[in-house]
Amino acid sequence: MKTVFAWLLLASVAQAQDLTSNIPYAETAHERQVLDIYAPDGAKDLPVVFWIHGGGWQTGDKTDVQIKPRVFAERGFVFVSTNYRLLPEVEMETLIRDVASSLGWVHKNISGDGGDPRRIFVMGHSAGAQLAALLCIDDRYLKAEGVPFEALKGCVPVDGDTYDLPAMIMTAEIRQTVHGLPLPEFGHRVKFGNDPKKHIDFSAVTHVAQGKGIPPFLILHVAGHPDVTAQARRLGAVLKKAEVPVTVFGARETTHSKLNADLGLPDDPATQELFKFLDPLIGGRP
Repeated sequence: MKTVFAWLLLASVAQAQDLTSNIPYAETAHERQVLDIYAPDGAKDLPVVFWIHGGGWQTGDKTDVQIKPRVFAERGFVFVSTNYRLLPEVEMETLIRDVASSLGWVHKNISGDGGDPRRIFVMGHSAGAQLAALLCIDDRYLKAEGVPFEALKGCVPVDGDTYDLPAMIMTAEIRQTVHGLPLPEFGHRVKFGNDPKKHIDFSAVTHVAQGKGIPPFLILHVAGHPDVTAQARRLGAVLKKAEVPVTVFGARETTHSKLNADLGLPDDPATQELFKFLDPLIGGRP
């Protein structure tokens, strides 16, 4: 039954939009420096969703998008999903710059696929949530790619746990220590460079400031998980203090993976919150 459902779903996706796969976004592209574009038939000047997959910065793929391309196409969006090089092959800063480079390519070229480069929504799940939030707050990465914050109309990080990296590292390590458990060999402390200054610099909360043009945020998280809840509320509070429009929504009766997989289902509360956030921001077509 699951196989039949998956086949029907893929067939529906194929009919809903045109897919262009494995587009290089770097001049001498690594095999993971590629992206996919899902565009509705006859797309022109449509808002763009730029999706960043999760996987702990070590795994994951741009094809892990479930029903999102079909759902966004039906609502009049061009959907882009990107790959990026992974740890430990590259360091965290290189990984972040890969995603920024991909977004830079989209800003320069998406009009050729019917997208509006002036209306981009950056979204990501888990590790992708950290990357989405950082790119939409720390403007150094996108400035290097020629992408102005004015082009970003919204940011939707989904169930990230590293918007305030030092707080997450401390929380996780104290939890392990008080229970007499060993620290992970390749935990957040090491993944992000094992340097306290880097941990601060890679935290989205560090770079929030009033008047930067940071786009509105919808921060989705699993309501029953203490770490992602605390991190979502922390980022939300910092954005609110800087007068950046922000909504923090905790989804109940779900999990880290299910929250992501269910995005797009009409009866899903997080999906309803997502489109309630997006609809006023789309604006009229130019």
